[in-house]
Amino acid sequence: MEINLHNLDIERGVLSAILFDGDNYEKVAAILKPKDFYLPFHQNVFKIMEVLYKKDYPIDETFIKEELTKQGKFDEALMFDIISTAPVEMIESYSKEIKDKALKRGLLHFSNVVKQEVYEKNDERAVDIVEDIQSKLFKIATESEAGDFKEMDIVTTLTLDYIKEQMQKDGLLTGLDTGFVDLNRMTSGFNEGDLIIIAARPAMGKTSFVLNIAGNVLKNDKGVAIFSLEMPAEQLMLRMISAHSSIPLQDVRTGNLNDEQISKITASLDYFSKKKLFVDDNSIQNIHSVRAKLRKLKTLHPELGLVIIDYLQLMVGDAKERHVAVAEISRGLKMLARELKIPIIALSQLNRGLESRPDKRPMMSDLRESGAIEQDADIIMFVYRDDVYRIREAKQAIKEAEKEGKKLDIQIEDKPIETAEIIIGKQRNGPTGTVILQFNKAFTRFEDRALNINEYQATPTEFEAISDNQPVEMAPI
Repeated sequence: MEINLHNLDIERGVLSAILFDGDNYEKVAAILKPKDFYLPFHQNVFKIMEVLYKKDYPIDETFIKEELTKQGKFDEALMFDIISTAPVEMIESYSKEIKDKALKRGLLHFSNVVKQEVYEKNDERAVDIVEDIQSKLFKIATESEAGDFKEMDIVTTLTLDYIKEQMQKDGLLTGLDTGFVDLNRMTSGFNEGDLIIIAARPAMGKTSFVLNIAGNVLKNDKGVAIFSLEMPAEQLMLRMISAHSSIPLQDVRTGNLNDEQISKITASLDYFSKKKLFVDDNSIQNIHSVRAKLRKLKTLHPELGLVIIDYLQLMVGDAKERHVAVAEISRGLKMLARELKIPIIALSQLNRGLESRPDKRPMMSDLRESGAIEQDADIIMFVYRDDVYRIREAKQAIKEAEKEGKKLDIQIEDKPIETAEIIIGKQRNGPTGTVILQFNKAFTRFEDRALNINEYQATPTEFEAISDNQPVEMAPI
């Protein structure tokens, strides 16, 4: 059965509509790219229209003929066919029809590519062939460009568009809002393609920290995907509900709730039910499964803005040596962040060796299998709460004294709100230093707070990040 995968009449009608009214170009360009047209001459005409639009020139027959003639690509008869075709009125609908046929042509070509891949790569592992095929299919589904060289006129245009976009913002954020004012100052937000590593020793609150960030992203109507390899989805939700409703997590867990708290929890559940939050709590994940799931999710939900993996060392690798496996996972996550054009946060464990140091603040060398992670990450942050160690050491001292029949008069102050340090150990495109937050233990919620200039531990180049020390009202996640 012969399938018609192009319609030259529609292509001519759309191009004619742009010539009739140059304002139609933007409507078509939002849907189509030059390669979506079937006829090469139509592709060339649309390319010139793009050039004229960017130069703010009139999109008319004279300029198009002049430019194509310079390139030796002008065809008088085909140009006459376009001009003599009546402009289409429902230009978006017809443009979508052209796009649909272009995608079908791409899929038909893709089926031949699959056969070729299988035959030519017969000696390779099937999982690697599938991975390559999935990548190509994702590019078709998302209309991604192949990784060709970009000419400088395109690069400079994209750069100018980026600068204009940033000028329309408040001058602070270039990426996702983390929800923390001073962290935004230091990082300018989490940007497309960033791999962010957040590491800490157990009980420091790294999972709560990323859930707070996720809550803020959801508040801004972006989608969030969480791979929870250690904690069931229900437990994650309990934490998010506690932080959102300001009801102690312990009360939420035990169901020790009054009528007012039940109403708040119901409101929180209703709030989250309307958000694009996706949780995968399968405890066995490898880079291939994560990549396949995220490609599918991004295709179905283009609004996906952040991915969280809790945590990196629990992912399964193909290599027998653990450091090699972690390197493959780390590199795979970085490449995936760039492919999907979204930031990916991966939580990481730290070596327990730091527990033996007098100053237990984490350093880059404390990362488990740190070499590959340090190389691939754009940002590496550590979560540190000194009160955790202070209380732990006090309890240990009391316990050891009791073994010796002694009694120590030590008052253990269990603060409801503790000081938390977010230590930025690496930032590819920004400064390093420490951001001071506060941790509300009952609600497992990190919050902004007014900073004392002496408490801010940053390198001298970061003085601008602490210029505003006014109290900040916390925005609920």
